[in-house]
Amino acid sequence: MLIIPIKEGENIEKALKKYKKKFEKTNVMKQLRARKEFLKPSVTKRQQIIRAVYKQHLISAEQ
Repeated sequence: MLIIPIKEGENIEKALKKYKKKFEKTNVMKQLRARKEFLKPSVTKRQQIIRAVYKQHLISAEQ
């Protein structure tokens, strides 16, 4: 449960913006999507390796 402290006279849009940021940081949606269907551990490991190689390629291309 997310709790957002609101100061006296604070705008509701500002509080909603804080809530959205906090919600994204907790990775709730990522967890829900991951639990939606089962992926074998070998598949998740392969995906992580592919992402890591891609990131390394981007970093080396910048230099």
